[in-house]
Amino acid sequence: MGTKALDSTARPRVSMVMPVHNGARWLADAIESVLVQDFTDFELILVDDASSDASPLIMADAVQRDPRVRLLRLDTNAGLPAALNHGFAAARGELHSWTSDDNLLRPQMLTRLVATLDAHTGADIAHADFTLIDDAGVELGRSRIGPIERLLYGNNVGACFLYRARVTEALGGYDTDLFGVEDYDFWLRAARRFTFVALHEDLYLYRKHGGSLTSRRAERIHALTAEIVERALPETLPARSRSEILLGLALRSQLQWRLDLVRRAFQADPGHVIAQLPALTRWLLVVARNRIAG
Repeated sequence: MGTKALDSTARPRVSMVMPVHNGARWLADAIESVLVQDFTDFELILVDDASSDASPLIMADAVQRDPRVRLLRLDTNAGLPAALNHGFAAARGELHSWTSDDNLLRPQMLTRLVATLDAHTGADIAHADFTLIDDAGVELGRSRIGPIERLLYGNNVGACFLYRARVTEALGGYDTDLFGVEDYDFWLRAARRFTFVALHEDLYLYRKHGGSLTSRRAERIHALTAEIVERALPETLPARSRSEILLGLALRSQLQWRLDLVRRAFQADPGHVIAQLPALTRWLLVVARNRIAG
């Protein structure tokens, strides 16, 4: 693995990590969206996760054009969580964030998130609303982040965030065994120890497309999501809440083994499951149809 060091020895305020694996299609735009930020006191750490397309050339060009850009290259494809950990291990900023090679930062993103953490000295993580876009960059609608109190019901932290370096250090980075839900697991662990502050401003563009990790690994992601959420359920959680969360996890997937989640939801609160019978019946019909077709 090689590293291109910055010429300056001054520590930047923000370290932004961008893991890249064969992401040439939108990579130049993604990098540019970081470099044109209103807030300029940052370093961009590009982690080339053994790309074999034009990505290395695009990243090398960015390094030559802007001294705030650093480049790490992994000799073998390590996967997103490991690439993130490599990037943050080299980070020098007191504030951390990361973005993907197919998404875009709005120009004021870092300015607003840094200001939010500066204004809330007791908070550790700031997160903001974002907009969904398609392959062509057409805006599909705004996604509003939810309260952390509802984090067990779904990853409502969103795609736009900034957190203090001590969060990275305390949590030991991202779990490399949870490729696809590494961010959700990170937030679930962070919620036990750190304070979040929400900013309801649209500061990021999240691209939905068929080649994205979320689209290509949907069922595996559903399975891992169930695993990490069940692991995070506190013993003191009320029976109704436990049932709602378990049944919600089951209904978001068509995998047959999720029937066990339905059973555990029923054990936690039979009345809640019975009240959800219309939705549950539709889900069971889909599962049965898929089993017959398969």
